[in-house]
Amino acid sequence: MIENVKHRCILYMLYAGGLRISELINLKITDIQSERSLILVRNGKGGKDRTTLLSKKMLTLLREYYRMYRPEYWLFESPNRKNYSASSIRKVMKRALKRTKITKQASPHTLRHSFAAHLLERGTDLRYIQNLMGHGSSKTTERYTHITKKGVDDIVSPLDNLDI
Repeated sequence: MIENVKHRCILYMLYAGGLRISELINLKITDIQSERSLILVRNGKGGKDRTTLLSKKMLTLLREYYRMYRPEYWLFESPNRKNYSASSIRKVMKRALKRTKITKQASPHTLRHSFAAHLLERGTDLRYIQNLMGHGSSKTTERYTHITKKGVDDIVSPLDNLDI
């Protein structure tokens, strides 16, 4: 378990929303749309905007984080109130892997791939995963597996299925 609430929040967000590091560090407080259970990703890869899932468990953890850290502009801020750095996130991930004694190679981007793979395993339609991931081409998403038939209203973040 990651004891630091901010660090836990950062890693869970990467997984729960299928975010890239660059997307996570550029999230503003206003990009969390709790009433719609969505995260607004602005200017993602290729300059595209998209929405992705905001897990109920993630929202609870975000509220705890917000009460503790009181970010002013960026969702995840460094001590000098700038947005958090990619290198800091990589260090957080490395420490988390070491503490859990996971020896398999993994990076923060691995959490994004796990998000897609776990949605597919639960039967989420590949087209919805493509939109959630911000992939311009279905070929990029197809590397995760086969196409299924399930509506976006039935999609739940994989984090909500973990007992954490």
